[in-house]
Amino acid sequence: MIMTFVIAAIFAAISAILIVPLTGKTKEGDFKWGFKAAFFGGVFVLAFIVFGLIFYITKIDQNWTALWPAFFILAIIGSAFSAGLEQKVKLVVGVASVLFAGYMLLAPMLNANDKYDSAKMATKTELKAFDETKTPASVPPKYARNKMKKAFSQVPNTSYYELGNLQIQKVNGEFVYIAPVEFSDFWKWFKGNTSPGYFMVSATDSSANPKFVKSEMKYAESAYLNNNVERYMRLHNPTKIFNGDVQLEVDDDGKPYYIRTYGEFISARNGFAPKGIVMVDAASGNIKTYALKDVPAFIDGAVSPEAVSLQNSYFGKYVHGYFNTIFGKRDIKLPSDEGTEANVSPVFDEKGDMYYFTDFTSPKEGVDSMLGYSLTNARTGEATYYTGNKDEAYMDSEGALQVVEKKFVEKKWEGSMPLLYNFYGEASWLVPVLDSNGFLQNYYIVSAANPEIAVTGATPNEALRQYKTVLSRTGSSSTVNGSSSQEEKTATGKVVRVYKEQNGDFTNVSFLLDNGDNYIVSTEVAPLAVYLQEKDKVEVTYINSADVFLPVKELKVDGLLEKE
Repeated sequence: MIMTFVIAAIFAAISAILIVPLTGKTKEGDFKWGFKAAFFGGVFVLAFIVFGLIFYITKIDQNWTALWPAFFILAIIGSAFSAGLEQKVKLVVGVASVLFAGYMLLAPMLNANDKYDSAKMATKTELKAFDETKTPASVPPKYARNKMKKAFSQVPNTSYYELGNLQIQKVNGEFVYIAPVEFSDFWKWFKGNTSPGYFMVSATDSSANPKFVKSEMKYAESAYLNNNVERYMRLHNPTKIFNGDVQLEVDDDGKPYYIRTYGEFISARNGFAPKGIVMVDAASGNIKTYALKDVPAFIDGAVSPEAVSLQNSYFGKYVHGYFNTIFGKRDIKLPSDEGTEANVSPVFDEKGDMYYFTDFTSPKEGVDSMLGYSLTNARTGEATYYTGNKDEAYMDSEGALQVVEKKFVEKKWEGSMPLLYNFYGEASWLVPVLDSNGFLQNYYIVSAANPEIAVTGATPNEALRQYKTVLSRTGSSSTVNGSSSQEEKTATGKVVRVYKEQNGDFTNVSFLLDNGDNYIVSTEVAPLAVYLQEKDKVEVTYINSADVFLPVKELKVDGLLEKE
């Protein structure tokens, strides 16, 4: 706060110097020092109040470059009241302000190459195959938010508060959504003073219920005056360049902190490159600054999704400089706007590290094929661009949503949060399906290269099991588990247990043999499997893998003969 006062005082003094004619004389040669001192003091006080209010209300950074229009106007006004050398000096200040304005306007053209260099990504072909023993963070935020709203009665003095913004993160090894309880208006904040806590719900288990965690927070996005966490950060860091909204992060002990990404402009006041975070203890107000390399381990989203979205646009747009974006548009690729947070979607890898996913498409209208996709580490900002298999055309995220919409057009269900995975070597979209009220109905997996290969399941893991079966029966068995080295084997035995599940026009049959192995087959591959029952003797040809259920290529049941 004190630093803000000092900066406002400096700007006020400059304003007074620019406006007050310090060297001017009357016709009698009198400098009128008393009048000038009073005039100077009046301008200083007024300017101090104005700048102070601007800084306090708008929460903008307090660098001189943020206020160049004011200095231009003040210099022009001051030159009108001055004469001689003083007038010329003030006119020079005005001209310099105009030149700086020109530089600001030209910055997007001049720094295009620097923006691209700041956003350069490592290049790979495909993601690593997904570990099917894991469950992806696949609960869409819209659904999680709906569940939290239903559970809002857990909050004391419910009428004082409303649900804040969701943030996905890892807490104690579990992927969860966090949402702070915010004040609904000024008077509720005035009476309540502190937020009572936050909600937490699983990001992987759609059946999990939200939990309200009591943890009083004095500083919040919806608080007012100095308790507004965004203003609190600004008052303690008056000259830092922030990008993106403040985000709530919770450590493994459940203690809440607010963080915000800071960085620097590429040039002038244009572009942004992230450098670190400012972190505030939501209860005590203890505030710290960290460079990206020093961010505490429990922080998952050190780089804001807004900053990542900017980096994606630089990478796709400025590959050949600024003028290529207007003429030719060679090699330009546009990042998708289907993400859940500022056009990007958070995902977690097998180590539990958070990344922001974005797919890129062509700037040509009517093209829904994907040119590639990127993953940006949410802690470091380092990004990788994946080109995909050049021999295949991949459907983009918008295309995946359209496939889901057509699939459930009668029910008026729609897809949400499409994410691309490598399932068994096949680039595939995992799309949660929501009804018109925002409630989760099922999960849809569709091949990015072949939309005809698609399944639905009540859970992501169930959809994965069905997807594996479909891939094996459609001739994609070499891609199951992402490896072409897996061989086919034959086994015989007696059926101990059998389970049948309808899947569209076909039935998935899972069975256990007396050799202790589990198998799964679709009636599309083996129509007579629908009659399979316990104690049947069978011969199976299957794909040898480390899976719990081994995909069956061929099934022969003693006593059942197929027609030639």
